[in-house]
Amino acid sequence: MAEKSNLPLFETKVFKNRLIFRLYTLSIVISICFIFYFRILHLPDSKTAEKLAWLGAFFSELWFTFYWFINIVVRWNPSYRRTFKDRLSQRFLSKTHIVNGSDDIGMCGPKPCNKFCFRSLLNLYEDMKKRIESVAELGRIPDDIREQHKGFLEWDTASSRRDHQTILQILIDGRDANAVDNEGQPLPTLVYLAREKRPQFHHHFKAGAMNAMIRVSSRISNSPVILNVDCDMYSSNSDSVRDALCFLMDEENGDEIGFVQFPQCFDNITKNDLYGSSLNVIMQVEIHGMDDNGGPGYIGTGCFHRRETLCGRKYKRGSKSESLRWDHHLRIQDSASVLEETCKPLASCGYEENTEWGKEMGLKYGCPVEDVLTGLAIHFRGWRSIYFNPERKGFLGVAPTALLQSLVQNKRWSEGDFQIFLSQYCPLVCGHGNIPLKLQLSYCVWLLWAPNCLASLYYVTIPSLCLLRGISLFPKILSQWSFPFIYLFMATSAYSAGEFIWCGGTLHGWWNDQRMWVYKRTTSYLFGFLDNILRLLGISKSAFVVTAKVADDDVSKRYEQELMEFGAPSPMFTILTTLAFLNALSFIGVLLKLAMHGQTLDQLAMQIVLCGLLVCLNQPLYEGIFIRKDKAKMPSSVAYKSAVFALVLCSLAYV
Repeated sequence: MAEKSNLPLFETKVFKNRLIFRLYTLSIVISICFIFYFRILHLPDSKTAEKLAWLGAFFSELWFTFYWFINIVVRWNPSYRRTFKDRLSQRFLSKTHIVNGSDDIGMCGPKPCNKFCFRSLLNLYEDMKKRIESVAELGRIPDDIREQHKGFLEWDTASSRRDHQTILQILIDGRDANAVDNEGQPLPTLVYLAREKRPQFHHHFKAGAMNAMIRVSSRISNSPVILNVDCDMYSSNSDSVRDALCFLMDEENGDEIGFVQFPQCFDNITKNDLYGSSLNVIMQVEIHGMDDNGGPGYIGTGCFHRRETLCGRKYKRGSKSESLRWDHHLRIQDSASVLEETCKPLASCGYEENTEWGKEMGLKYGCPVEDVLTGLAIHFRGWRSIYFNPERKGFLGVAPTALLQSLVQNKRWSEGDFQIFLSQYCPLVCGHGNIPLKLQLSYCVWLLWAPNCLASLYYVTIPSLCLLRGISLFPKILSQWSFPFIYLFMATSAYSAGEFIWCGGTLHGWWNDQRMWVYKRTTSYLFGFLDNILRLLGISKSAFVVTAKVADDDVSKRYEQELMEFGAPSPMFTILTTLAFLNALSFIGVLLKLAMHGQTLDQLAMQIVLCGLLVCLNQPLYEGIFIRKDKAKMPSSVAYKSAVFALVLCSLAYV
């Protein structure tokens, strides 16, 4: 029995010695070396335009090589976890477990229990849903409901959603002997919290909400583990809590684990993942690689935090944490009404003034991706993290159902990530000596999304425009120098497609994903990059943009049919349409030019193929301009404006 009590609560498998992957990587490195040698050896020495175009291609390829390298670092030795929940139950069956979950408006507080009463909570949810629907139909809150919940009366005195006092009510007091479900099982404490908001105070969006609830929950439960789930996500696996505890309570390695990150998954992904929203490659490949390099980043949802890590505590190797000693849990003797009044100041606007909240305590402020920054700071303080990706997903949410929603979301992500890279928290600077070099580089895969716009924009514009001038940027198709280019394209495409399909996608889905990477790099990442440059120049400040994910019936129907949603004018659509027109005009123009003059395709073949692939990628966009008649077609104003821009660019290139 003593031997069993020493068995670990989880195991880790690291996939090493992957011969095929190593050979693939070596072959790509050799091809890249030949390509760079070709670029240097054949650098034009006369025509200025040709030389500039050649140098642009060379520097773009240098960037792609660097970014490919850090992606290989992430993929080198992925690790996979397995938990032993039976051992957890045997070892801690008699222990008191307290769960604290939180979202932007509520939190589940303390209740000592060995069951989590999910069926009862589901019944409560269904009842709440019916009451909300009836209120919506009625247009007002019925008097009987208002009398039951004093929170409604407090909202009567509120000026607006952005100008109101702290509203806090303990809806279910878990200490009350009458707080049981239909089967007599005790219910957890359930608290509704709307923190104070005033126009003259910055509320710091999600990070501010999280920090307020961390403080309030510390007074009500002080639960040592906090679950963070976004408001558009829900738990789909009741074992997630026990899985997380297997890592945090492991006697051998649990003390160094600051948080356990589950993958971000969605339940509304179409068969072929129209907008590349599944994040499957990131969740099933990249973050597994980060796990072996020192731990995954915090992605803002589906994450179990050790409370003390969010409160700024540093990890010291060899020290034993007392935070998961359930018998050391704070015992609150005050009545529910007293607790409500004493907790309200903790969620007031002025509480954080002249404190470390938002700096060294809680989630970090001042960044559109406060979650990534907070996770990075936790790593800097010596903690490691764990990535757990169970077969049955722990949490599910809603992905964007329109193109603009997806692009805006990625703009915020790329902007915030690049802001971190340019800040004092840059992992290559601040991370030196604090986290492993491999983890520093792993973070850069995300943090350098935005700069990808420069090389990507070059490759989707300049080679096509050079076709009109007859400028060749690649070797002749029958030349031996073409082999490295062709192999590089074929091998990386095959690897990318194989990886995507291995993660559960389809070949059509991979093609959609390639389109979305082009669209994101030329719009979302471009705007994220420019916003950072303007911010550094003092011209503008970062602004948190909430991605709207509520779609009407028509949008949902088109999404299910995998019809790309355009509809509203947007600068992002103007860029995409201009590029689509530019590539189509260049492709048609060069073919007409070759046919009229009877020239051979040998010299420009590789550029023509590149331009043709871009035209194929833009098929849904051309349909939205010329064929579709529904409300989601590309707005005429965008199409006309983009056509003019493309014609001007082609004319300038042709002169």
